[in-house]
Amino acid sequence: MPHVITQSCCNDGSCVFACPVNCIHPSPDEPGFATSEMLYIDPVACVDCGACVSACPVGAIVPDSRLDSAQLPFVEINASFYPERPAGVKLPPTSKLAPVIPAAQVRAHPHPLTVAIVGSGPAAMYAADELLIQHGVRVNVFEKLPTPYGLVRAGVAPDHQHTKKVTQLFDRVAGHPRLRFYLNVEVGKQVSHADLLAHHHAVLYAVGAPDDRRLEVEGMGMPGTGTATELVAWINGHPDYTQLPVDLSHERVVIVGNGNVALDVARVLTADPDDLAHTDIADHALEAFRESAVREVVIAARRGPAHSAFTLPELVGLTGTAEVVLDPEDHDRVRRDLAAVSDSLTKSKLEILSTLGDGSAPVTRRRIRLAYALTPHRVLGDRRADGVEFQVTGTDELRRLDAGLVLTSIGYRGRAIRDLPFDESGAVVPNDGGRVVDPGTGQSVTGTYVAGWIKRGPTGFIGTNKSCSFETVQALVSDFNAGKLTDPVAGPAGLAELVAARQPDVVDSAGWRAIDAAEVERGGRDGRPRKKFTDTADMLAVAAAAEQAPPPKRRRLLARLRDLA
Repeated sequence: MPHVITQSCCNDGSCVFACPVNCIHPSPDEPGFATSEMLYIDPVACVDCGACVSACPVGAIVPDSRLDSAQLPFVEINASFYPERPAGVKLPPTSKLAPVIPAAQVRAHPHPLTVAIVGSGPAAMYAADELLIQHGVRVNVFEKLPTPYGLVRAGVAPDHQHTKKVTQLFDRVAGHPRLRFYLNVEVGKQVSHADLLAHHHAVLYAVGAPDDRRLEVEGMGMPGTGTATELVAWINGHPDYTQLPVDLSHERVVIVGNGNVALDVARVLTADPDDLAHTDIADHALEAFRESAVREVVIAARRGPAHSAFTLPELVGLTGTAEVVLDPEDHDRVRRDLAAVSDSLTKSKLEILSTLGDGSAPVTRRRIRLAYALTPHRVLGDRRADGVEFQVTGTDELRRLDAGLVLTSIGYRGRAIRDLPFDESGAVVPNDGGRVVDPGTGQSVTGTYVAGWIKRGPTGFIGTNKSCSFETVQALVSDFNAGKLTDPVAGPAGLAELVAARQPDVVDSAGWRAIDAAEVERGGRDGRPRKKFTDTADMLAVAAAAEQAPPPKRRRLLARLRDLA
């Protein structure tokens, strides 16, 4: 009875090292790891020990006998990754055990290594975890919102609760006695890069790629247009997007771009609100969905089916939970592509697409229509969007799709960080293995590092940030051991005083725990995992109440010891 990795795989890689028989690939040392859509268990080599189940942070690994109907395709998806072999041969001839690379060892130093991490998403928390393995290392995490965990909290669709389970790992890291949160503090505004360098040996930026790539066509920017990323943030209750104007009064929404985020948005827009009511969706979004007139979401792509940007796991998940259709001409495109491609992963996507229903049939219930070979020409409408005009790719033919909401989902872009160099073309901070590099001199910027999307661009999945952050931490520790980093000018108490003076509403770890507990309690009353606060003032009020209450004796002692260290 082999285990099977399913749709919610985050590519963390922990399962690879937990497996005693090397049956999970690609491993972090293999070339395809960074770009793989998911990891795969070899059904021939699996010995059903369950070690991978315990290691997986998102609950993505299931025995094949316990798969539900929507997960059954993953049996074949896992198996198809591995070549056929003679009976009795457990591993492909080229297989090798994934090496467990040892953590960077911090050498003895008069002052313990102290690191500021800017950002609190996956790359930041994986970096903190790697640093805190070392004895005596202190980590301070700075985040501009009152709540941590970045896109895991605000960017994962609410019906993907399994994916959000990775926050359980982050909670464990956040509870470490040598980690301190400085939430609701914006670096570059309330504290500067120089401030952080003065109080730490190193500053590691893990701020992601917060901007959307914009579609430069006539009409984008008028009311009724926006981005899928903004809509997901609104759905998730991100405080900066609670007032986003979302009009669902028209029967159709058009999304330009067909990556995983586009599929997420389409799935949620067409889902049964009663099902969403059991998730952590924001109340304002749930109320809007109950009143929604949307009957069809069209996901439009410039190229053909063989070039679909969504991953196979997301497509399987989508077709297992929603009605998905193709127009007859797109069915023809799928058949032509199937006859022409040889790549097994692409073939699997095309085979699933070939089974979809007929998009020319009348709409009888909410559905998603995948459309291909449509290049956006302009957004139609006078005062607000009422449709999109497309050019059939490679021709002069124009087509109109009426819509009350037009969203783009064409990728992310990093944002320049104050006082750091920035590569405008790649939208990343120039770096060498995580060390920030001055492009003018080619030299490393002392004590300054990056991890995650701001380091490598918006590629990979949640767990891909683990190996990315590991590389950066290795470089940082190597520089510390070599004496290249400057000792802080003041201890933890001095930093706390500086931040409190600049931002009196700073939220610490206790404040975050109070916000978290209150959200979970509010959700529990309605049978939901949590009911989020969507107003910063409400979060700050809960955090302030926690700070006024006397902490338990053990917590007071730990806090004193940490500040004296």
